[in-house]
Amino acid sequence: MGILDLVPAGVITGHNLRKVLNYAKEHKFAIPAVNCTSTSTINAVLEAARDIKSPIIIQFSNGGSAYFAGKGLSNAGEKASILGAIAGAYYIRRVAPAYGIPVIVHSDHCAKKLLPWFDGMLAEDEAYFTQHGEPLFSSHMLDLSEEPKEENIAICLKYLNRMAKIDCLLEMEIGITGGEEDGVNNESVDNASLYTQPEDILDIYRAFSGVTDLFTIAAAFGNVHGVYKVGNVQLHPELLGKHQAHVQKHLGLKDDKPVYFVFHGGSGSSPGEIATAVSHGVIKMNVDTGWFHDLICDFGGHFALILIFRHFLDIKDTQWAYWLGIKEYYEKKKGYLQAQVGNPDGDDKPNKKHYDPRVFIREGEKTMIKRVQEACKDLGNVGTL
Repeated sequence: MGILDLVPAGVITGHNLRKVLNYAKEHKFAIPAVNCTSTSTINAVLEAARDIKSPIIIQFSNGGSAYFAGKGLSNAGEKASILGAIAGAYYIRRVAPAYGIPVIVHSDHCAKKLLPWFDGMLAEDEAYFTQHGEPLFSSHMLDLSEEPKEENIAICLKYLNRMAKIDCLLEMEIGITGGEEDGVNNESVDNASLYTQPEDILDIYRAFSGVTDLFTIAAAFGNVHGVYKVGNVQLHPELLGKHQAHVQKHLGLKDDKPVYFVFHGGSGSSPGEIATAVSHGVIKMNVDTGWFHDLICDFGGHFALILIFRHFLDIKDTQWAYWLGIKEYYEKKKGYLQAQVGNPDGDDKPNKKHYDPRVFIREGEKTMIKRVQEACKDLGNVGTL
C-alpha cells in the first residue's frame, strides 16, 4: 500500500497529513521541504516530486512570501508577506492536483518579531476552514528559539489551541540552528545552544499532546544553516533517539518514536547522519541548502543509496541549482544573447527565441528539479506513492 491509497492528490491537511507523517515514520523516510519564491520554483518542485512518485513539502519564508507578492509592494506590517504566502498557497491548491501527488503547504521560520505575518496567515486559514472544512495551509512554523523556553512553549500553546480547532499542524523550534537564513543570524551563538536537551522535548510534548498530536519539533543537534562541507559541522543526530526514549519512558507510551522531528540546517550532513536522524523519527527535512554525498547510505536496512560527488563544488542548494541552469544556458547561447538581432549565424538573424524568458527560466527549473529529486532520494522518499 502506498500513500495514494491513504490520501488524495493535492494539498493535504489534518487527518490526511497525519496519515502521511505516520506512513513516513513507519517506512523510515522523510519528506523534503523546499522553500519557494515564485510559481516557477513551485512548478519545478511539483514536477520533481511527480516524476519520482513522492509527496513533497512546499514552504514559504517571510522574505520569500514578500517576494512572491512583488518587490514593488511595501511590507509594512508584514502585509506583503501575508499576501504573498496566501497567494502562493492558493496557487498550489489549484495546480497540485494536476500533478497527482500529495503536497504539504507550509510557512517557514516565524520569529517573535514576525508574529503579525503568522496572524495574517492563520486568519486566512480560519476563513478557509469556515468555507471548506480545512485550513488553507497544511502547517505553519513558529521559531521562538531565541526566547526563553517557558515563553516559547507558552506562545506556541496559545497558537496551537487555535490551530487545533481547524486541524492545522504547528512546527516549533527549540534550541538554536546556527548560521544565517532569511535575515536570522545565529553565527555567533554559544555552541551549547546548538543542542536541545531531552527535558526540553519532554516539556513540549507533555504540554502540546494535551491539545493535539498535530505538531512537530525542530530540535537542535548541531544543525547549521548555510552551505558547508562535511566535517565542518558537528552534528549529533543520535541525540534524537535519546529524546524519543526520554519521552516514551516518562509518559509511559507504547510508541518508541512518539515525536515527529524536523531536521533544519542540513548543510554539511553526510548521508549517514541523515539516515540516523530519519531512523529516530525525523519526517521532514529542509533542503534550501544541500549536503555532500560521499558514501553508501543505509536507511535502517530498507534501502541503500550510492551517491558520490567527488568535488565540493558539486554541493548545490536549491537556489544555486536554479541559477545553475540559467548560467549554463547563457554560457552555451552567449553569442545569441547580446542583442535582439545579430548572432553567430548572421548579422540580421533574430534572437527572440533565445532570450525568451520562458526558455532560460525553464533551464533553471530543470536543474532545480534534479536537485529536489536528489533530496528525495537522500531521504528515501522515492516511489512512496
